Amino acid sequence: MTQAGRLTASVTLPIGSDADLARVRQLVRQAAIELGFGLVQQTKLVTAASELARNTLVHGGGGHMEMTRLSGSQSRGLRLSFVDTGPGIRDVELALTDGYTTGGGLGLGLSGARRLVQEFTLDSRPGEGTTVTVTAWASALGPPFPRSGAT
Repeated sequence: MTQAGRLTASVTLPIGSDADLARVRQLVRQAAIELGFGLVQQTKLVTAASELARNTLVHGGGGHMEMTRLSGSQSRGLRLSFVDTGPGIRDVELALTDGYTTGGGLGLGLSGARRLVQEFTLDSRPGEGTTVTVTAWASALGPPFPRSGAT
């Protein structure tokens, strides 16, 4: 296989209430278990998903999470995208700074989520919304890249 991994079916879950936040956590935990994530990896991923889902609800006015299972010949992962059409983030660099908050919290949501996963991207346009995508892999080795010169 020459690609970094094979995508499997995606699941989209609305985020519009506190009950939806609980469903996001449950769905992510179950998928992580099924993909063979260890307990610590599960906890990190569920924590990141919880923070990002709450941001989607509170700061973005609601939206959805798209969860995609990734699998390759030697690795399995989970990609989560949190999408809203809210006001967007005016200064992404500042928003990713520990302690920065616009909601009265500790200001560790975005920066904390970034530290809990192997891959993190944030795309935000003021007045159009925000998409945060995170990817975690079931092993510490990360995505399955072809090895050059492997026999």
